[in-house]
This record gives sequence, C-alpha cells and structure tokens, in this order.
Amino acid sequence: MSKTYTDNGPMLNAYPDSVGGTLSDITYFLNKKEVKDVFQTFYILPSIFNTDLDRGFSVIDYELNELLASREDLETLEKLNLDLKLDFILNHSSVLSKQFQDILKNGNNSKYKDFFINWNQFWKDHGTMTEDGYIQPDQKLIKNMFFRKKGLPILMVRMPDGKNIPYWNTFYQEVRYERLDAQDLMKAMNIQYASAVELAKMIDTELAEGKTPVEIQYGRYEKYSKRVIELLESKRKYLGQMDLNIQSPLVWDYYDDTLKTLASYGAKIVRLDAFAYAPKAPGEKNFLNNPGTWDLLKKVQNLADQYQLTLLPEIHSSYAEKTYELLAQKGYMTYDFFLPGLIIDAMERGSGETLVNWAKELQEKKIRVVNMLGCHDGIPLLDLKGLISEEQIGKLIDIVVERGGYVKNLHGQKNVYYQVNATYYSALGDDDQKMLLARAIQLFMPGKPQIWYLDLFAGKNDYEAIERAGEGGHKEINRSNLSLNQIEDKLKYDVVKKQLTMLRFRNTFAAFGFDSDLMIREQCGCIEFVWKNQGCEARLNVDLKKYEFEMTGISINNEIIFHMD
Repeated sequence: MSKTYTDNGPMLNAYPDSVGGTLSDITYFLNKKEVKDVFQTFYILPSIFNTDLDRGFSVIDYELNELLASREDLETLEKLNLDLKLDFILNHSSVLSKQFQDILKNGNNSKYKDFFINWNQFWKDHGTMTEDGYIQPDQKLIKNMFFRKKGLPILMVRMPDGKNIPYWNTFYQEVRYERLDAQDLMKAMNIQYASAVELAKMIDTELAEGKTPVEIQYGRYEKYSKRVIELLESKRKYLGQMDLNIQSPLVWDYYDDTLKTLASYGAKIVRLDAFAYAPKAPGEKNFLNNPGTWDLLKKVQNLADQYQLTLLPEIHSSYAEKTYELLAQKGYMTYDFFLPGLIIDAMERGSGETLVNWAKELQEKKIRVVNMLGCHDGIPLLDLKGLISEEQIGKLIDIVVERGGYVKNLHGQKNVYYQVNATYYSALGDDDQKMLLARAIQLFMPGKPQIWYLDLFAGKNDYEAIERAGEGGHKEINRSNLSLNQIEDKLKYDVVKKQLTMLRFRNTFAAFGFDSDLMIREQCGCIEFVWKNQGCEARLNVDLKKYEFEMTGISINNEIIFHMD
C-alpha cells in the first residue's frame, strides 16, 4: 500500500473471522485493489487469542488462536503498511487460564492463590459471614460500588479439600455439572444397578432444568442424596471471567508479559478493556475509583513504554462526568462514544448545533479521540447524559428500537438504559444516503475514524444470529460474519464503493491530521467543515434536512483533486 499522509487515518475494526472466516481471508480482502490506501490501522478484536467466551473478551492466554490466525498473517498486515491495534483485558481472565486451573488443582498450595481476588480475604473485618460461606460486606462500604449483575459479584469455587471459596467475578459466570450414568453412581456408593439407572436419569433431568445438586428432589432416593451431591460438586466445572488481584506481583508479571507478547505481534496501539474495574478497595468505587484507576494506568503505561506501545484506555461514562477530558489531560487518546448518538440525533432533528459544539470542544481542549459509528457492542446512550437532554436520549432509543434495535439494560431494569444493539445502517433506517452522510460527518469530525466492517458493507440487523445465540445474544445483531463471496458482491454496491472512496481520500489527503486546523460552523441544519494543513484544504458541506453532502479536496496549487456529492 502507498504511504498515508495523516497521523489519524481510518482504522478498520473486525473480528479475525468477520471476513471470510480467518485472518488470512481478511488480509486477502485488504490486498484487493478496491481497498488500496483505504486504511491506516487495523483493530483486530480479541478472539484472535486463545479465548472461550464473549467473542474473545474472556482470555485463556494471549497465544494466537490457531484456527483463526498465524504469525504469517500478522507479517502480511505489516507488509500492507497497516498499523495493528490489539486488546489487553486488564480486569479479568478466563477460569480456563493456567493460573485459575492451578488454583482448582492445588488450592491453598497454588503459587497463584493470590492471583485472583478471594472475596472473603478482601472483605475481612468489613462485613458479616453468611451461612453460605461468603462475607456480606457492610452496606456503607458497597453503596458506591457498581455491580453489573444482580447480587454480589461472586463465584463460589470448590477447592481440592472440598471447601467452597468465593472469588470476585464482575462479569460472566456459569457452573456446569457433569452428566452421571449408572456406573458412576455404583462406583461412588452402594447402590443396585436398576436403581442407579433410574436415579441417573432423574438427576440428569433435574440438572437440565437448571437445578443445582442441593435443589434436586430425590424422593425415594433421598438416602443417596448426600453422596450424589458430593459426587456432582466434586466434578463441577466453570465458565467465566475472574477478576485479577492487582496487589499481586504475579499479576504485574502477567501484565508485562502480555504487553511484550502484543508488541511481538506488531501491535502499535493497545486498547485497555475494562481496566477501570480493576482497582478495588473496601469503601471505594469499584469502577473508576480515584486515585486507584489513575495509579493503575500510570503503572501499565510504564510497562508499555518498554515496548513502544500507545495505550488507548476504554471507559464508558457520561459526558457530564468529564472522564474523556481527564484522560486527555493525562496525555491519552480516548474513545468518542458520543458521536454515534449525536449523528443520529442531528439527522433526526435536522440540527447540527450539538454536533458542532462537540467538535469545537474537542479542538479547543486538544482532546484526541478515536471516533466511530458502529462497533462490536451497541450504540452508546448512557454516555450522552449531560450532553443532550434525557428527553432527546429517550427519543433516540425509541427511534432505533422502532427500526429493529434491542435495548440493553443493566440489572434487567428497564429504566436503566445503557446501549441499543443494532447495526448502524439499520439504526439509520437501512438508508444508503443516510449511511453515506453519517460516514462523511464521521470522517470530518476531529479524531481517528474507526470503521466497523459491517457498517462499511451496509450490514442490516441480523435477527437469525440473535436467535442462534439464545438468551443474552442481542449483541450478535451486529456481528454477522461475511463470506468472501458476500464481500465480492457487496463491493459492487454503490453505498460501499462511495464509502471506500471517501475513506481513501481521508487516509491519503494531507489536509487532515491531529494538528491540522479545523473550521466548523452550523446554520439552519447545514454544517460546513474545513480542514487545512500543508497548504491543502478539505471541505465538507452537509444539509441535515435533505441528507445531502458535498466533499471536496483542494491541493496546495488550489486545484480540485477530489470531489464527491
């Protein structure tokens, strides 16, 4: 690929299997003439690693997933002159990680016994021990804590000695019990074969209905219940993401080794996922606590500096909290989670006033952002609090839901909105012109544009994917994998070809850059953007009421070298 001229060129965002099925297929796509000079950076989501849940965000280890990627694929990306962005999940790792599995095997004798957060040790002298074996913290110490699911964030883990120890578990957890047959029961207790067959069937039926061993109604086999419960519990298995104990030196060795590994893959940017959940202390917030969050970030930065890695902290918080501004003051790029909702709001109201004010704030405060339309999660809404009214946010929710989106709520409470899951194209009503207008605005807003692969191909809401995923699978609406044949077909679509043309202009034209000059103004639903740098000028004129735009690139010699409307 040719050299790009900006330091904030477009970044493709995809899973390693999003296009064709493997990273090799994506490199094939990126090597096509239609995609030449379109992207500066590629952000590969973490299923490129050895992971088990949450489409990659539950990491077993940071070795490459041999079914999806290879070192050769990464070398090809480097030859394509593409910078690499990868994820580092600081708060947790999978129960299948070697560290957690060592605890399950060796219990208190494990070298990793302090690698994760033992709930009872954490809350010692700060609560009351319950009959179930975990400490209920004093209410005054948890009133400011943010739990992402109902109840306390605990997974009860059985040790080799049979004791159950609670471990801190912010995100997903699941306990599975092995299926028993008659011979398993006969080996474990004195029971006749015919009774063992009937009891095994009954146990399997009850477990399939979601009951735990102690909840099973044993009926005529009650005399075997204690032994059955012990047998089932001794064989139980787990899925989940266990919180790391950042007080442990071994965790910091793990952090260092992970950053070294990511650098060896060619990463230039490392996204810090869920890092604001990692610092914890009794009585303090467990998300974005101060100064714990910033102390952690500084220590991780010191490690990253050894490997010349740029850190991109990922934090969702409301505009009113000004976290984005604090990150900028500390010298970090941050995510512009406000832009996706602001663009839809501007289109629906035919007014770009809020959008323009946000662009001016970014420029005036020298806040460097990665912006986006769609992404692997939903369209952020909670973030908009304080930037637009609650009434406007409510209308946005209704609009996207009416167009087929799904509302994601926290704790199952319908009055606590977080994000709407939908493709951005469907959130715009499956409208090509609106999609092109949204893309044009994104490319002329301050920041480094991150391009979700499905937006590029005007992907529609995938309801079949939600159905396949089952309960909690709402995010799959915007994660459809596309075959190479589908890609070849979509590259013929006008809405795709025009996006690629705009992206190529954005990536290669010298007017853009983090330190370029931007003039922006709005009047009666029309916005004018003018970027200037190195004698070049890029203009975008937008009519939000007609959904029309005109994009122009003017060279140092005042020649028009690019024009699109």
